Amino acid sequence: MTRKRVRLAIVGGNRGASFLNALHSLADHIDLTATCDLNELVLEQWKGIFPGIRTYSDYSEMLQDASIDAVFVISPMHMHARHSIDALNAGKHVLSEVIAVQSLEEAWELVETVERTGLKYMMSENYCFSRSNLTVNYMAQQGLFGEITHVEGGYIHDLRHLIHHPDGSLTWRGQLHQNYNGVNYPTHSIGPAAQWIGLNQPGGDRLKSISAQVSKPRALQNYFSEQFGKDHPAAREGYWSQGDSAVAALLTENGVLITLRIDWVSVRPHNKTHYMLQGTKGAYLSARHPYEEDLVWLQNRSPVNGEDGSDVWEKMSCYQPEYDHPKWKQWGHLAAGTKHGGGDFLVLEEFISAIQENRSPLVDVYDAVTWSAVFFLSMQSVKQGGNTVPFPDFRVKAGFRG
Repeated sequence: MTRKRVRLAIVGGNRGASFLNALHSLADHIDLTATCDLNELVLEQWKGIFPGIRTYSDYSEMLQDASIDAVFVISPMHMHARHSIDALNAGKHVLSEVIAVQSLEEAWELVETVERTGLKYMMSENYCFSRSNLTVNYMAQQGLFGEITHVEGGYIHDLRHLIHHPDGSLTWRGQLHQNYNGVNYPTHSIGPAAQWIGLNQPGGDRLKSISAQVSKPRALQNYFSEQFGKDHPAAREGYWSQGDSAVAALLTENGVLITLRIDWVSVRPHNKTHYMLQGTKGAYLSARHPYEEDLVWLQNRSPVNGEDGSDVWEKMSCYQPEYDHPKWKQWGHLAAGTKHGGGDFLVLEEFISAIQENRSPLVDVYDAVTWSAVFFLSMQSVKQGGNTVPFPDFRVKAGFRG
């Protein structure tokens, strides 16, 4: 049966250019109908690539376009919730970049809007869809690691150059570091780990609590002093609220420990994949840099050292393609050519398929608000000196909330 093509619009044309390869690969499934951006030059660039596309500088006006089925929200982070809610209320399905929400109020409003409209909502957490993370997810589903007791995620990526504009004024990322202090970009870290333990699934485990701590802020103070001089406001003591490294310990109702680390301003090479899984029958360690490989160990299956009988790690590649996730087996030949380990292709494919098949996407609204809640709950914990803060249950219908 031929599936109906989804007519897609993008809000945030500048960032949207990162998905060009994925959009071209999915051309048989998507009609790119419109794009919205405040920069006229960006809109002209999109017209040059897709001559038939409609362009808008007013998001509200774009949402009135009846030819749009779905909106891909790729605007600055603090706008994701409002842009998503407005699109849903306008009758459009929504794929939103991370994070989904920045406050408890936004979280509940997003959940209630999705439930009320019955439309598809997915958070575009592309790290969940890299080949390695999908493989670990599939192996965990098969029980190869036994009962999982501890998972770890980290996002360690020097992005200081994206903190400011050429004149030294702050971008939205810079404003984030200036005004907040906590685990401020959590979903790349928690998303894959949450899927490995089946978190937030109906009848399954859920997050119980979080405790967070943050280091002192030094990286951006030093950076602005070097780039713009010691008299620049951002080079002075007390300007930055956010510390350099943030860590959090989360506990689930079933006693699984999740540890997270976020640092995207410290001076060091990119460590974009930083994951660990520990189970009663196996373990996994992600590669930390290009000179390492992902490692896995499985009890009674992995080799032992012939001299002393000690356990030996194996390369994850030894278990691929046998334990590749079905998504990768179907789409890996196309996904491998896109960014974030294939994730940029697979999030779009999954979203479009969820609409066409009328099913819930693999990262639904409950995942989105739960993982994003680490943002504001961690800040509450830090403000309280690292005290434990409880997680709300976002699957509870609005009318039953206490």
